Amino acid sequence: MEIVERYMGDAYRAVYTAHFANAVYVLHVFQKKSKKGIATPKADIDLIKARYADAERHHRERQN
Repeated sequence: MEIVERYMGDAYRAVYTAHFANAVYVLHVFQKKSKKGIATPKADIDLIKARYADAERHHRERQN
């Protein structure tokens, strides 16, 4: 899930997941700086995917 907020002409995004019971992990928050299109930069997507994998692992460990 992604939340987009605009402030003084800039866009800020918070990407997070709530796929885990009783837990919400904030994976990445950043200022949208791209002047071309609305796509999230690949580097940010890669970071979010890596942090999601870490969050899954962390959640599994807490359940055991």
